[in-house]
Amino acid sequence: MLPTTHPIFWRDPELPFVELRQVLDGRKVTYAPHSHQQWSIGAILAGQSEFICEDRLHQVTHGNLVLMNPDEVHACNPKQNSAWAYYMMHIDKNWLAALLFESGVTKQQNWQGSRLDTVLLPQLYQDFVILCQNLMTNTFTAAQKRTLLSSYFVQLFTYLDCVEPLHEQTLLPENKLYQVANYLNEHCFEDQSINTISTLFGFSSSYLVRAFKRHFNMTPHAYRLNRRIQLGQQALKQGQPIASIAHSAGFSDQAHFQRVFKQRVAATPEQYRRTLSL
Repeated sequence: MLPTTHPIFWRDPELPFVELRQVLDGRKVTYAPHSHQQWSIGAILAGQSEFICEDRLHQVTHGNLVLMNPDEVHACNPKQNSAWAYYMMHIDKNWLAALLFESGVTKQQNWQGSRLDTVLLPQLYQDFVILCQNLMTNTFTAAQKRTLLSSYFVQLFTYLDCVEPLHEQTLLPENKLYQVANYLNEHCFEDQSINTISTLFGFSSSYLVRAFKRHFNMTPHAYRLNRRIQLGQQALKQGQPIASIAHSAGFSDQAHFQRVFKQRVAATPEQYRRTLSL
């Protein structure tokens, strides 16, 4: 029996597009600003916390749903001495986009970001909690769980009114900083200096750091680390050894990898790799 302070992760190889985390006692959980490649939704089960999404601050408590678009920098940390508990689910955006298009919720096949950071609607909250509970039991088959997931997200995104797509310029503004971000993604395992990267794109290093942080809510170095952790999560789910992942991800040693991983995932690599056994 795991202590209540340990996160519980649920995955199913037949449903590779979804991952669920449950934390029953998160009073000592701390997150550094980070982002995910997936679309994410969480339910606050108990306690109070501060939820920062991009440059927007929300006070959230029991009954709140929190929503995060892919690559949005965010952090959610409990208030001092608050008995914080939550579910957090990550959904592959391409699977979700296809579901919403096929269900007639959206008119475009490509992913369109959700517009709200938080939702306070008792029915949607309770239905999400029940969905999480059902996923983490062996009562339903993988096919039935897929149906439950599909039904809930059609309901949720119908409420979020995603039929009208977001203006394209809000999704990817014309900005050279996105070229820098893409370069950091593609070369995240290299330890190139900020000076080298700045020169490559015609910026001064001081300007690049300031401008990049203003647009992405993290420095280029933090952005590169975040990408390494994302790839480390994928490797952990594939069963690769932690020491090997730490080395291939460009960390100085396993302890360094574990420290950075926990700052952004609020779980150790071993805790993250461990999946709920049904």
